[in-house]
Amino acid sequence: MLQMAITGILCGALLGFVMQRGRFCLTGGFRDMYIAKDNRMFYALLVAIAVQAVGVFLLIEAGAFEYTAGQFPLWATIAGAFIFGIGIIFAGGCATGTWYRAGEGLIGSWIALAFYMLMAAIMKSGPLAQFTVEARTPVVGTDSIADTFGINVWFLVIPFVALVAFIVYRELRKPRVKIPGLKPKKTGLAHILFEKRWNPYVTAILIGLIATLAWPLSAASGRIFGLGITTPSANILQFLVTGDLDIINWGVFLVMGILFGSYFAAKMSGEFRLRTPDTKTVVRSSGGGILMGFGASLAGGCSIGNGLVMTAMMTWSGWVALVFMILGTWTASYFVFVRPSKKRAVARA
Repeated sequence: MLQMAITGILCGALLGFVMQRGRFCLTGGFRDMYIAKDNRMFYALLVAIAVQAVGVFLLIEAGAFEYTAGQFPLWATIAGAFIFGIGIIFAGGCATGTWYRAGEGLIGSWIALAFYMLMAAIMKSGPLAQFTVEARTPVVGTDSIADTFGINVWFLVIPFVALVAFIVYRELRKPRVKIPGLKPKKTGLAHILFEKRWNPYVTAILIGLIATLAWPLSAASGRIFGLGITTPSANILQFLVTGDLDIINWGVFLVMGILFGSYFAAKMSGEFRLRTPDTKTVVRSSGGGILMGFGASLAGGCSIGNGLVMTAMMTWSGWVALVFMILGTWTASYFVFVRPSKKRAVARA
């Protein structure tokens, strides 16, 4: 238990620190693809997926652990991912983003996190547990894309890595407008870590490496999976209610570490501040957390479990979930941001 706690908290703290300092927010990234036509955060996600895919499959070939993709629950994945995408817009952050923003002192994120944990627990081990099982029971075959086509997984990983490298190369060649910043207050490593704006692709590489590291650390405790947020979040609430130590696994310490790492990063960079939301934000965050917990449980993963980890494992569920999470985010963005903006423009005219 001690080793599991130490490795889980350290890995989570690294992830929380990097995400907070790199402002790695998939909710904002998916939203900006639609509203601002800015794809940089999505491309950064692809970089993290590519780094993890190479690292994890090298570890599997080296015999560090074994992994089987299982079956593909198509309809549950589509419905759950779409609902989750809607939820993260109302909550103001995805599952991991909500955890690390809670560490920054955002009370709204704490509210969204509480309802997210509650709904995930209800879906996984509470009154709706049977519904979740039945909804995810209809499957359409193997979840492994490589097994579906009868090919070696490297025939998927290598072209994907090449494509991502080309996209990043093209993006880096584009001219960027330099925005003048404030005079640095720190120097050396302190300036780089806690003051300088991080490059999204450097952040993504670090996240990909941390996601790769999570696999052997988690496997050492008997949990054969990488980064995961939804089930560990539900387990925390279930433990607080039942006191059952059997549900405490490596993932629980991982999400606790995210909170600690983001708090440390926000505190050291001067970005930690308790911010109390208004009534409208409280209601929106609560509803968003419920939709997140429901959708992630139905889809079998959140923006990290499906969007980062299962995509890197070259599974159908990962990539299908990623597509429908984005579509859900765009749908909610239209009603929350675009449509009201159009109405205000018409009113002014």
